[in-house]
Amino acid sequence: MTEAGGRTGRRTGKSDTRAQILDSARKLFSSNGFAQTSMRSVATDAGVDVALISHYFGNKRGLFLEVVELPVDPVTVLAPLAEVPIAELGVTMLRQILTVWDSPAGPAAVAAFRTAMAGGEDTMLREFMLNIVLTPLRDRIEDQVEDVDTRLSLVASQIAGLLVVRKVIGVEPIASMPVEDVVRQVGPNVQRYLTGDLGSPGGSSPL
Repeated sequence: MTEAGGRTGRRTGKSDTRAQILDSARKLFSSNGFAQTSMRSVATDAGVDVALISHYFGNKRGLFLEVVELPVDPVTVLAPLAEVPIAELGVTMLRQILTVWDSPAGPAAVAAFRTAMAGGEDTMLREFMLNIVLTPLRDRIEDQVEDVDTRLSLVASQIAGLLVVRKVIGVEPIASMPVEDVVRQVGPNVQRYLTGDLGSPGGSSPL
């Protein structure tokens, strides 16, 4: 294994190699976005062999998740979205996300959101939402409806707003409302964003 600059193997005596990779990844993801940042570009910036990134993080998605410091893998959390009927995407997504927020991993997830907001890492948050959280939804609806980007941005606004109201500033009664009650109240609106008539709040789903 040859590193940048002709060195062979891992950096000798460099216990911070993993941290250096994360620093480079954070910088490149923030400036270039998820899609335009390759593992090789991160390796070059960090001065390491690209194989080290695979060793530490598995793949680019794993590297990105380490950068945003989430305690759970959103891909695993949202896996059910690949199987449920399209008409149940809204309630299923909400139930999965709310369950994580209310789990032991929830405080760490909220802390990661707070840290990103306080640090001005808006690009990282946007890339996380677009390329990790919303991707399973895009995969299900992009061949079914028009205005997919508009629909997904509306869903993102609902998720972010609910996180702030329920977990960041704690507006009652939503802050302490049982998960299924929130799903029952908010899920239909998320479903309308995904597949319904965006021209009228009461529009029925075309799917």
